[in-house]
Amino acid sequence: VLDSQYGMYVWPCAVILAQYLWAHRRSLPGKRVLEIGAGVSLPGVVAARCGAQVILSDSEELPRCLQSCRSSCLMNRLPHVPVLGLTWGRVSPELLSLAPIDIILGSDVFFDPKDFEDILTTIYFLLEKNPHAQFWTTYQVRSADWSIEALLCKWKLKSTHVPLHSFGADKEHLASSSLPGRHTIEMMIISLAQSEGT
Repeated sequence: VLDSQYGMYVWPCAVILAQYLWAHRRSLPGKRVLEIGAGVSLPGVVAARCGAQVILSDSEELPRCLQSCRSSCLMNRLPHVPVLGLTWGRVSPELLSLAPIDIILGSDVFFDPKDFEDILTTIYFLLEKNPHAQFWTTYQVRSADWSIEALLCKWKLKSTHVPLHSFGADKEHLASSSLPGRHTIEMMIISLAQSEGT
């Protein structure tokens, strides 16, 4: 999908997160996975094709993104993958009624600093309900001034950096893009600070 409007484009971060899922595909069958800000849903589709029980979500205020999630599922022969409208920072009936989850996925959700706290509020809510779950996220380094460290501390969350070379994602072709500029991608796993697992 070549519309570069937020959730209508396969951003480089989605490719890197999909590579991480592929590298861990043997651990995915039976796992309950939620992708937030899914857009065209590449990571969620990969997880579903690897045997995970996936729910895709994007903002309830972005019907084109929700339709894009559904289209990706149909094109990949995954017609039964549910697509939910979940808006970051908002406690909705859909959020409250989510079944237990093991892994939350988010590629390039840390795009606009005004959304960072809403994203982490939602992640904290989900991790409190699912204390052993983890948030697997990739992000593009766009500014040295943008950081979520203070927000992680505020929401009692911890992050573990995942080096791209550890799962074969340090190859330039994986994070390439026709978009201008440098595309430095990072990956981290976020969990509750008091949680024993990483």
